[in-house]
Amino acid sequence: MTDRVELLCAGKVFASAAEAVADIPSSAALAVGGFGVSGVPDVLIGALADRDVDDFEVFSNNCGATGHGLDLLLTRGKVRRMVSSYVGENKEFARQYLSGELEVELTPQGTLAEKLRAGGAGIPAFFTPAGVGTPVSQGGLPWRYNADGSVAVASPPKEIREFRGKRYVLEESITADFSLVHALEGDTEGNLVFNKAAMNFNPLAAMAGRICIAQVEELVEPGEIDPGEVHLPGIFVNRIVHTGVQDKQIEKRTVSAGKGA
Repeated sequence: MTDRVELLCAGKVFASAAEAVADIPSSAALAVGGFGVSGVPDVLIGALADRDVDDFEVFSNNCGATGHGLDLLLTRGKVRRMVSSYVGENKEFARQYLSGELEVELTPQGTLAEKLRAGGAGIPAFFTPAGVGTPVSQGGLPWRYNADGSVAVASPPKEIREFRGKRYVLEESITADFSLVHALEGDTEGNLVFNKAAMNFNPLAAMAGRICIAQVEELVEPGEIDPGEVHLPGIFVNRIVHTGVQDKQIEKRTVSAGKGA
């Protein structure tokens, strides 16, 4: 195998997360992989949080757990708008949303996944049955609150069309300026392998970003990953950072009671 120093100087590979995110500007749109604390690009997010940039619009399933993931941006006031499926498990996320400090577009989880995938595939919009007959399609969902709890900005109604006797709602796809993802393994050409549940939103977020930045636990040379095992081809990945194995977080620990308890 090529010496690690040589790999760090090659093509798409950046020597550090700080260098990889150095050109992300304020007000950028970010697609971020992860689900809860699984498969979250913590190192890249942390490096971005340390920079003097803010006002981000973020597309991600949720906004991290307290002290981890996107919460590092959120608690520093660097997120202007979230498009996500889930507000729970992060009290600061819920607080900022309900107090009017943060705009949130809640989106059905499967719809969010498809919006990211479609954006990466060059599809501008699609019809789905999810949300038909609810505020998702009819409009009126609170995107931003006023400080007094009244609704400042509500979602608009969406186009409904009938196909073969069933109604569908039109959803626009998502493209972002940058995407941040985490992978178990990657080669220097950007071909990525994700580990089990960490696959979640990572491939979809990667596809949706015009510039995709991936942190990988293991970095190898081209050809060392079996082509049949590649989950995301390198054509979607622009920058790679080798972070090594990161501490695995547990969002909610559940244990059984011991005998005699």
